[in-house]
Formats: sequence, C-alpha cells, structure tokens
Amino acid sequence: MPYPAKSHIKKVIEQYKSLFGNEVNFDIYIAGEKSRLWPFSDQEVKFRQNRYFNYVSGAHDQPDCHVLYEHKSDRLTLFIPPFDEESALWGGIPLGPEEALKKYGVDQVKYSSALKIDRPTRSIVNSSEFPSITVDESLKTAFDEARALKDSYEVALIKRANEITDNCHLAVMSALPIETNERHIQAEFTYHAIRQGSKNEAYDPICCSGANSGILHYVKNDETMENKLNVLLDAGAEYECYASDVTRCFPINGVWSKESREIYNLVLQMQQTTMGMIKPDVHWEELHLVAHKILIEGFLRLGIFKSDFSPEEILSSNASTGFFPHGLGHMLGMDTHDTGGRANYDDPDPKMSYLRIRRTLKQDMVVTVEPGCYFNELMLRRFTGSNCKYIDYKVLDRYMSVGGIRIEDDVLVTKHGFKNLTNITSDPDEIENIVQEGLSSGTGKFHNVV
Repeated sequence: MPYPAKSHIKKVIEQYKSLFGNEVNFDIYIAGEKSRLWPFSDQEVKFRQNRYFNYVSGAHDQPDCHVLYEHKSDRLTLFIPPFDEESALWGGIPLGPEEALKKYGVDQVKYSSALKIDRPTRSIVNSSEFPSITVDESLKTAFDEARALKDSYEVALIKRANEITDNCHLAVMSALPIETNERHIQAEFTYHAIRQGSKNEAYDPICCSGANSGILHYVKNDETMENKLNVLLDAGAEYECYASDVTRCFPINGVWSKESREIYNLVLQMQQTTMGMIKPDVHWEELHLVAHKILIEGFLRLGIFKSDFSPEEILSSNASTGFFPHGLGHMLGMDTHDTGGRANYDDPDPKMSYLRIRRTLKQDMVVTVEPGCYFNELMLRRFTGSNCKYIDYKVLDRYMSVGGIRIEDDVLVTKHGFKNLTNITSDPDEIENIVQEGLSSGTGKFHNVV
C-alpha cells in the first residue's frame, strides 16, 4: 500500500478552508531536504527529511526532491533527482520514476529538471530556487492542523516504531550484567533498534542513572552506574519518518528501594489516572492539573509536603512545579514534539508555561502521557522559591537519591477513549522480575530479543 500522500494534501486543503474560509486558488510547493556536506569536509551531513515535505510525498529517505500540488488539475507531482551515472557508480542505482510512483501516493513522478513554477504558488518556507513563491504562514497552520490528526497508515507506522522501542527497552532492562556505564544503555538500545529496521532514533536518547535521572533532558550518557539506585531511559525508535517516545525506569540491583518504589507508584498513579481520562473533547490542561493534584496528595501522604497546608493551597502556590516542572505530554507524529499542540510558552503560570498541548483532544490525535517526579536541587531552587515553607526538608533528604522517575507511553485518541500504542511493561513488580532474570543469567536473558 503506497503512502497516502494525495489524501494528506487534501487534508491540508480542507484545513485551510475551515480555518481561514478561503479557497485554495494557488499551487502548493514544498522542497525536500537536500543532501549536503559538512563545511571543509567530504563527509555528508546525516540526512533528515523535511517533515512537511514527507507529509505530502512519503519520500522519507529521498534527498534533493520536490513536491508540487497544482490546484486546477488537482495533481500532486513528486520531482526526484535526474539519473546521474557518476553518483550511481559510487552510491548505487537510485529510485526511478516508475518505482517511486508505486511507492508513494502521488499522481505522477518526474525528474526535477522538469520542475517549473509559472503560476501563483505558495509554500511554507522561502525557496532560493524559486524566489517568486509566496511564503504563507496560514498554509503552515493548515499543515500543522492536518498533521495533528493521524490516519490509519500513520498510526501503523507509529505503532511499528513503538513495537521496536518496546523490544529495545526490554533488552536494556534485562542486560544489566553488561551495562555498567550510561553509554552501555545507549549502545544496547541503538543496537536493537537498528537490528529491527530503525536506522534513526526519534531524538537523542536520555540514558541516565542516579541523580542524573533528575535532569530532564540529560544527554551526556557517559557516567558510571556504580553505587546508584535507578536508571531512567527515555528513548524512542523512528520508523519511516514516524516517531515513538517512551520512558521507563528500573532499579539497577533488581529491587526498588523503599523510597524509589514509593515515588514510582506515585508517578504510575499520575499516569494511569490521566491516561484513563483521555477521550475526544477533554481539555489537556484538565489532565495536566489532575497529575499535579495526585503528586501533591502523594507528597502529603509521604510527608514531603507538610500536612499543615491543604492540597488546594499547595497547588495554588506552584510548589509542585519544583518536582514536576514539565507538561504531562505532547503531540507525537513525524516529529517527537509534533505539530498542532498550540503551546503557550509565555504563560506566566509556571504549571502551564512548559505544557506543549493547550487544547481539547480530538479523535485520531496521538499524544504522549509522561508524568514525572524529580529530585534536583537546582530545579527545586528555581521553581519553589518562597514556597519552601510547604516542604519538609528532613523528609525530602531521604528521597534525593531517587533522582527522578518518569513513565511515558504513546497514546492514540479513539472515538470513545484511547488506545495505548506502547506495550513494554510499566508494572514495578514485572520490571523487578525482568531485571533480576537478566542479572541471574549473567549476560541478560533478553539480550538478543530480536
């Protein structure tokens, strides 16, 4: 089945009409990413396709291409580089027009030497090749809204990316005998992703242990795991330009410490409760605030927040952002942080300023659900400020070694609820069993999981 490129450009046009009340009386041109070399070098920059181009072409692995939609003829054309014998000698025979026409859901495929822009044409970015093309921000908005709603083809690609990622996380959890440094975790994940056909990861993996788990976007991935409690692995495979984004935590010695399990269970409650509320027409901000309320109630039970204060007062004070500063999740698709979330990073409310979704959910959206709880001194100083009075620091000290816990799944909004596309277990007992079986085997029971 070819990529549904033509149906995607139709969705863009429908969104344009719906959002702005205007007919599309112009052609639409999108340039693909070009192949290029690093400065002062003959080494190629790693290719990453333009996501907007891919959305209306499907040519995720083809550099130096263009796509043109002609509105009068309702024709979508993919333009590919002309055959070059010298390039083919070194790089192999490239994709030809006939093969490309079968693979991608466009109306026709031509060589780029035939591309001409001689009618009113708009794009979402400037084109140095065709300076007459108008850049249209409204068109970009229409693309963003169209991309926010996934069709069955896109869901299948995201699901496949999740299947690969599930296996990678399982392999990492079970291979601790050969993982003594954070870089070993990254190597294990990447190894299994490539084995399963994922040449690229959706983002730089976050492979952290101990206190590093409290750093939200930690990417050093190079410290020893010796004398630390837990690992936090936030990593997702990419499949044919579509992303997964999954986070799991596990105890390095195979047994959660008392404090680690308490925090893990609290974050799991935050995730399960908010995920269970997902359905069309629910506002994402509501779910985000529920996650904060659960964290506050949990901290009151554990004694981290003083019982002198009510949950409502603590929520209003924003003290919980010192432990949960980021948003509950984000849109997911071709980009890890996909389009259509309508974030407002200028919001003065610290509970909302990092929230990447500020809208009601719709059927066919794919979102991440990723609550977290972190024990990071710098973060505490920044976000709590005058709200220190709510925190019992003697109790807090017992939890600082936990570092951070985040649990993240990828979820499709369905007609009446949701479908979780992530299947790697998040049950704390099952995670202990996987780690312990790996430790007892000496090499990792599931090391060669695929």
